Amino acid sequence: MGYATIAVHCDRSPRAAARYALAAQVARATGAHLTGVAATGVSRYAEWPRDPAAPAPLATAREQWHRQAQAALASFERRAAAAGVERRSLYLVDDDPESALLLSARHADLLVLGQADARAVPPGAIRPLPPELLLHAGRPLLLVPAQGTRSGPVGRHPLLAWDGSPRAARAFTDALPLLRPAGRVTLLTLDDDAGPAPHDARAGDDMALYLSRHGVRVDVVAESTRADAGSALLRAAAARGCDLLVMGGYGHRRLRETLLGGTTRTVLRDMTLPVLISH
Repeated sequence: MGYATIAVHCDRSPRAAARYALAAQVARATGAHLTGVAATGVSRYAEWPRDPAAPAPLATAREQWHRQAQAALASFERRAAAAGVERRSLYLVDDDPESALLLSARHADLLVLGQADARAVPPGAIRPLPPELLLHAGRPLLLVPAQGTRSGPVGRHPLLAWDGSPRAARAFTDALPLLRPAGRVTLLTLDDDAGPAPHDARAGDDMALYLSRHGVRVDVVAESTRADAGSALLRAAAARGCDLLVMGGYGHRRLRETLLGGTTRTVLRDMTLPVLISH
């Protein structure tokens, strides 16, 4: 199994270039088609003045958002071409970013987007994108940190966060195209004092055997921690020089509120390296 289509969120945020670079790297490494997706930020349910002669501040804002989305796609196009991505396309959606990316996820194997950053909210976004897309896109997310200047290819040393859950197992399967060529893969199990471990959470050897049958050789490491699991994962990744964290994400919707599990919430908030996460 590999990636045939990768979609990347295109906007005008300061970290967009890092997002395009990572998406291009993965597309080249896997031979996938790379689609840049930009949203105008104009909800499909919005009503606009129909008289073109009438004063329309909202219409002016709409035109500005269109220009920004087109500029984001043009920047993506230039960078993807310079990175040597031959199979690429552009997709401009007249909708809010969440809806646009949910639609694009149906036709992609992987979504690449940035960590939620309060300093760079896309036009029309009413909620942070990663939690909503994690729960509803039905596809793995590859998230780029809002901070840092990491250089070089990603995926040379992934850290796999194994807690025995179906979500983690799915994340590992979703990450196989990145894990097979990795020079080193570490599978980490945590004995988290904050709560009881899930069933079979420490059976890292069984998961390592499963991955080996997919052509991935892993080193199994078990650690104990008194910190919350999310912080422990990020510290473990930094201590080992890992350049990718692969994990399952937990959460659910309650009325209009998105509730993430503690580990997921911590990693999405404090991530210092790219994270591939599945729900």
